[in-house]
Amino acid sequence: MLAEEAEYWWENTRQRLEAASAAITWEGFREEFLGKYFPVDVRNKKEIEFLELKQGNMSVADYAAKFEELSRFCPNYNDVGAEGSKCVKFEGGLHPEIKQFIGYQEIHQFSMLVNKCRIYDEDSRARSTYYKSINDKKSKGQDRRKPYESSTDK
Repeated sequence: MLAEEAEYWWENTRQRLEAASAAITWEGFREEFLGKYFPVDVRNKKEIEFLELKQGNMSVADYAAKFEELSRFCPNYNDVGAEGSKCVKFEGGLHPEIKQFIGYQEIHQFSMLVNKCRIYDEDSRARSTYYKSINDKKSKGQDRRKPYESSTDK
């Protein structure tokens, strides 16, 4: 369902195609639509962005969402037999700690791989937050002076 500017565009495009006696198919519409609203150079940039994607500062859940969003620009990663390649690409962009933990498991089902990585990431972040809070509590009440110094010494 198209609205506003896209609807006007389609009316004009449909009239042009009908005048040229071209059959209007879903594939033809898709090609016209992508050509108008999503040019090849933009699609190529998205493909490169996908191929260079790394987890960086993202959580695994955010990385997986970005991965899924961009993977549609690389159709070879979405073929029926490409599940293993998709897993290899996803693992390659993970933080080394997560990659090391998950890599030996040789998971070739993408949804399972993402889920295990997400659980590990969330547990790791929770553990880090816990130990940081304990460390902060310990250092809060401590006097940083040397034990043999008195408060009157310079």
